[in-house]
Amino acid sequence: MKTDLTKILSISGQHGLYRYLAQARGGAIVETLSDGKRTVAGAKNRITTLADISIYTTEGEIKLQEVFLKMREVLGEAPAPGSKADAGELKALFAKAVPDYDGDRFYVSHMRKVVEWYNEILQFASFDFSDPEEEETQETEEKAE
Repeated sequence: MKTDLTKILSISGQHGLYRYLAQARGGAIVETLSDGKRTVAGAKNRITTLADISIYTTEGEIKLQEVFLKMREVLGEAPAPGSKADAGELKALFAKAVPDYDGDRFYVSHMRKVVEWYNEILQFASFDFSDPEEEETQETEEKAE
């Protein structure tokens, strides 16, 4: 099954990633990727889809989906170093995966979050990402027929 990063959420103040299920009166109904427990993320929580996240490079920005795919090329089937890994180890990984990352604006704390998300997607979802533009084109073609 393809992973749609527009439906995978990071919620400030909450550990782990969540899958968006539906809109609720006071926020969004979500379930954890790890164990499928459902909860309501309130409107006061800062909710961000992984599709909206980019990292800084010397040339501009690169979408998180591309970062994950580049990390996958470097790591293969192995998990990324843990979020508690040494800063040097994390920098070495990103130097291989995204050699032009901007060290002045992409901090080790950001790297820790990215490897945490990478490992969670590796374990509970897939790196076969859906492309919303591609799906939209297919739907338009199907309606035209």
